[in-house]
Amino acid sequence: MPSRDDSGDGPGPAPSRGPGGRGHERVAGAIAARVRDAGPGEVPERLCAVAVDLLPVDGASVSLRGTGMPAQLGASGPRAARLAQLQATLGDGPCHYALEAGAPVLARDLAAAGCADRWPVFTQQALDAGVRAVYAFPLGSGAVCVGTLDLYRSVPGGLTDDQLRVARLVAHVMTVALVDLPYDLQGGDEPWLSGLAADHDRVHQAVGMIMAQLGVGADEALARLRADAFAHDRTALEVALDVVARRRRFDTP
Repeated sequence: MPSRDDSGDGPGPAPSRGPGGRGHERVAGAIAARVRDAGPGEVPERLCAVAVDLLPVDGASVSLRGTGMPAQLGASGPRAARLAQLQATLGDGPCHYALEAGAPVLARDLAAAGCADRWPVFTQQALDAGVRAVYAFPLGSGAVCVGTLDLYRSVPGGLTDDQLRVARLVAHVMTVALVDLPYDLQGGDEPWLSGLAADHDRVHQAVGMIMAQLGVGADEALARLRADAFAHDRTALEVALDVVARRRRFDTP
């Protein structure tokens, strides 16, 4: 799967084939050790932690493709979780390009002109949070992309061929895990699934309420929700919860 470099300062590492040999075994062993005995709700977060352990990155998050907005499944820490929510709120950023292209997007230096031009708002927010590089890997195949694994680093730079192999292996294991997990946005027996479904439903419920308040379509209502969240330095989910609780209306000043 070819990689796309969006740093604006030259080509990234050449595409590499799947990991193999002893390096593959070492990485696979580290992944197996970390997810052993993990419940379904713990798997995404633990795999994010594995990515941070195995790669020269400071954070990782995983999001599942959703209707309108990605659904965040797990993160290695608060900053990674916030950056994932930021991309979902803005509807922009490396993870969205990875979803569209079905290929890795390697933003090797967010301070470079290429990133600032492509994702101006996300780039500024990420830089303010101390992040200088983002690597987004699609989960699934080029034909069917179910989500992304996003890696964050506080210093600029690319990933070597070996590191790209490791990242792709973690993304592959993440894909298999997500396919095998009893995931259902309409609900489920696992508490984490019910919570994720509730969050997803609240956003859609809020979009429906904004549509009724303003007499606009779903796309416009979602855009208004995202814009309000950004204007008040909040996430789209936080604003959606206020709309559903009738603490926020869009048809009044």
